[in-house]
Amino acid sequence: MPSRRLSIPVRVPWFWLLLLATAFQLFSFAPLLLDPERAELPLYAALLGYIPLEWLFLILVRALAHRRHVELEILGLWLSGIGLAVCGSVSADYALKQLAAIALGMGVYALLMGIMASPDLAMKLRTPAAVGAVGLLALNLLLAKVINGTLNWITVGPISIQPSELVKLAFIFVGAATLEKLQTAPSVTRYLLFAMGCVGALFLMRDFGAALIFFATYIILAFLRSGDLKSIALVSAAAVMGAGLVIYFRPYVANRFSVYRHVWEHIHDTGYQQTRVLMYSSSGGLLGLGLGQGKLRGVFAASTDLVFGMLCEEWGILLAVLVLVSYLGMAAYVLHFARQARSAFYAIASVSAAGLILFQAALNVFGITDLLPLTGVTLPFVSRGGTSILCAWGLLAFLSSVTLGERKEASLAQE
Repeated sequence: MPSRRLSIPVRVPWFWLLLLATAFQLFSFAPLLLDPERAELPLYAALLGYIPLEWLFLILVRALAHRRHVELEILGLWLSGIGLAVCGSVSADYALKQLAAIALGMGVYALLMGIMASPDLAMKLRTPAAVGAVGLLALNLLLAKVINGTLNWITVGPISIQPSELVKLAFIFVGAATLEKLQTAPSVTRYLLFAMGCVGALFLMRDFGAALIFFATYIILAFLRSGDLKSIALVSAAAVMGAGLVIYFRPYVANRFSVYRHVWEHIHDTGYQQTRVLMYSSSGGLLGLGLGQGKLRGVFAASTDLVFGMLCEEWGILLAVLVLVSYLGMAAYVLHFARQARSAFYAIASVSAAGLILFQAALNVFGITDLLPLTGVTLPFVSRGGTSILCAWGLLAFLSSVTLGERKEASLAQE
């Protein structure tokens, strides 16, 4: 029997891809680095420190993990560089914190890739991961304070974390490990209860955007393993009924979305953010006004929830569309390799992570442009935020796991 080969239609050497990404980043950073009004040592340290960091990271990934395919990692580095530039254009302090988050995210990536390399180890860790995720959400409900209408931040001194971002990683990890080998009624039921517990906790936290993301990810996980559209339709219908009951007994939930499709009627109050995104992003044209030259940056949450509008205004619609194409490229890459994955565990983890990234990006972009209700989710890799960046790099590990075992496959093919 001929060996399966892990291949993509066109291979470009990783060195040239990363060199191209680095050239783009230096071009992007230049307006900030050459602006005398922004001449601060922390800003120079953050922006110029990112270049050697990304090269060191990719060299270590190739040398220590023996990975031949690093296209996904380069995309992650490119997107993270855009987010770092956005942060630097707002504040040197933001840029330093974002760089630290990216470095920690690389550590999360390395940790998860090490665990994913052994499906047996992943099976042993799935229960502790599930318990830890539930415990983290419970701790959130006990300790968090309501900020901007949601109860999803834990603050310890100067550090704030958003537990739901970290639980996303456990959600996919536990789902892939459970559904890959233990396709029995008790195991599936336990995972269903785990999923319902996570979504329920997010509803109590009023983090409806994250709840939608978790539910969509669960649907993807369930379909990947069973392929039973009827059962998935039944679960979806039950979820819709549950959401209806929540709205009936908790009317304030519906009030959060009352401005949907009516933002221009609330231009000075609840529709302020979205109307500014629509006005300012359109003024950027194809090539943008220039980094740091936009007006949207003065609006609350500009570099977090509204960052896509900043890309349109300051970088131009071409770059903003290219960012969205990058997410689609990640998904297409994963789907190509998933059919040849060494284990169903890797296929399930990578495809569900790709689905999560696409769904979250869609909620962000369509929400701020009023095509969907505004849910306040971040744009993966690009939005400012420590836990958001940690989650994005963790998801990148799941995406990259689809080619784990490629070295072994290549050697077998040569024999």
